[in-house]
Amino acid sequence: MIPSIHKQGGNTARLLAYLYGPGRREEHTDPHLVASFDGLAPDPGRDPNATLDDLARLLDEPLHLLTDDTRPAKHVWHASVRAAPGDRTLTDTEWADIARRVIAATGIDPGDDAGCRWAAVRHADDHIHLIATLVREDGRRPNHHRSAKRAQTECRHIEADYDLRRVAAGDGTAAKRPTSTERHKAQRHSRQRTPREELRATVRRSVAGAASEEEFFDRLSAAGLLIRRRIAPSGDALGYTIALPDNRNAKGEPVFYAGSKLAPDLSLPRIRERWTQPSDEGTPQLVLPSLTGPASARRSAATAAWQALLIIDHGNDGTVATQIAATGEVLDALAKTSAAHTRHELQEAASVFERASRSRIRAAHGHDGALRQAARDLVHSGPARGRGEDGATTAMAIDMLFFLAITAAHWHARKQHAQQAEAAHRAAQHLRVAYQAAAEHPMTVLHQRGRRLAPSLQQHHSAVVRHALPELADRILAEPGWPALSATLADAQTAGHRPTALLTQAASRRELGTTERISDVLVWRLRRMAGLPADPRRTRDQHARGNSIAAPPARPAQTGTSPANGTLRRR
Repeated sequence: MIPSIHKQGGNTARLLAYLYGPGRREEHTDPHLVASFDGLAPDPGRDPNATLDDLARLLDEPLHLLTDDTRPAKHVWHASVRAAPGDRTLTDTEWADIARRVIAATGIDPGDDAGCRWAAVRHADDHIHLIATLVREDGRRPNHHRSAKRAQTECRHIEADYDLRRVAAGDGTAAKRPTSTERHKAQRHSRQRTPREELRATVRRSVAGAASEEEFFDRLSAAGLLIRRRIAPSGDALGYTIALPDNRNAKGEPVFYAGSKLAPDLSLPRIRERWTQPSDEGTPQLVLPSLTGPASARRSAATAAWQALLIIDHGNDGTVATQIAATGEVLDALAKTSAAHTRHELQEAASVFERASRSRIRAAHGHDGALRQAARDLVHSGPARGRGEDGATTAMAIDMLFFLAITAAHWHARKQHAQQAEAAHRAAQHLRVAYQAAAEHPMTVLHQRGRRLAPSLQQHHSAVVRHALPELADRILAEPGWPALSATLADAQTAGHRPTALLTQAASRRELGTTERISDVLVWRLRRMAGLPADPRRTRDQHARGNSIAAPPARPAQTGTSPANGTLRRR
C-alpha cells in the first residue's frame, strides 16, 4: 500500500474535474465516490442529479467560517493511496475503510466530530484519491504536520490487516519520483524514461570518479545537457540546474531541474563532500596506482571492492555508508565502459543500487579513496572489449561487486533500512546475470584446460582442496566449475605459488558457504591474489614463451584489513 501526499492547491472544483474526468490519456474508468466525511456527500459519478459543483461547494463550506483575508490561499489537500503491484483488487467497501483510516491518521479528520471535510474518489482498480478542505468544522486549521509519515505508518498496519504485500518503509532519502504529468509527457514523446530520470542517471554517471567540480561540469556539458550555475558574489558556485535540450515547456523553454530535486545526494554541496579528504591523518588508506588500461582498471576495481568488503565488516557506520555510496560510483563507471553483452544488466544494477547508496546514516566522505579512484580509472581507461583480458577482468570485477552488493544488503538489513536492503539485493541479481555473460567465455576456456590436465595433476589438486577446505571439498569437486579451478591452481603453482597456502588464504578472507558457485569465486580470487592473467589464454601463452610476458608479480599478503593486492600507507 503506497500513499502519496500531493501539492496543496486552491481550487476544489478543478481537482474534482480531473478526478471525475477521463484522465489525460483516457485512463480513468468509472469515477465514483467510495467514502466521504459524513457518508452522505453527493456522488457525481453515480448520481445523475449530483454535479461536481455540488460536491465542491459541500467540501468548501467551512471556508465561509473565515473572513476573506484569513482564508488559506491553498486550502485543497490531495493525496492518493495505491495498492502495491501484485495485490488483489480491493472492493469499494475495503477502499472506503482504507480512506477513513488514512484520513484519520494524517490528522485531516481525526474523529473528533470537527475535522475537515473530505471525499475519496476511485477511478481505477488499484488506487483511490483523497481530497479535503484544510479548514475544520470549528474554523481551525487541521494538525496534519508530517502527514506523509503518518500515512506511511498507517499503510503498514493496513497491509497486515488486509494481508497485502508488505511494502518496505521509506526513510525520506529516496530520490523524488516523477510526477504523473512527467510520466504522461514522456509517453507522449515516446521516451522510455522521464526527463527527471534521464537527468538523474546522467548526473550519477558524470560524478562517478570525477576528481573536481570542473571535471564534473565538463562531463555534464559533454553529455549534451544545458547547465545553469548559481553563482555567489564571491564567484563561487552555490548550486546548479540542468535540462535536456529537447525537453521544453508550453512556452518552448527548457525545463530545468536542480540537482537536489533529482536526488538528495546530487546537490552541489553534497557532491563536493565526495572530494573531502580524511580528517584523521592516522587512518590507513588503501592507495592504488592510477591505471589506464581497461583490464588493469578492472583489476583495480576488484581490489578496491575487496577492501570495501572488509571495511563494511569491521568499520563504523559512517565509514560503511561511505563505502556503499562509493560502490554506486564504481557500478556507474563499470556500466558506462563495459562491452555490449554486459552493459544492460550493469546499467540496471547501477540504477537499482542508487537507492542503496543513501540512508539516514550520513557517509563520512574522505575514506572512500580506493573505490573512487577505481571508478575514475574505469572511466579514464575507456571502453573494454568483451573478450580477452578486458572481458575476463570484467568478470573478475563483477564477481567481487556482487559480493559487495550482498554485503551492503546485509548491513542495511541489520540497520533496518528496508528499501536500501531490497535495492542492494536487486542490484546483486542484475550483477549475477551480468557475471554469467562476462564469465562464460573465460570460464569455458579454463574448464577445457582443466579437463586436459594429467589425471595425476587433477588428483593432486583434489587433495589440495580437501586439505585446505575440508568442509567444502565435496561440494567444490562436484561443481561444474571444478576443472576451471583445477586449471587455476595449476597456473598458480607454475607461477611459483604454494596452492594449499593460496587456497587457504583465499577462503579465509570471506565466507563461502552461501555462495552459489564456490569454484567460480575461488577462480577469480586466486587469479587476482596470485597476479595471474584473468584471460586463461594469456596464461597459456606465457607458459609457451617461458613467461616472457609474465603477469605482475603477486604482492605479499597483508595483515589486518588490507587486501592481497594493493598497499596500505598512512596519509
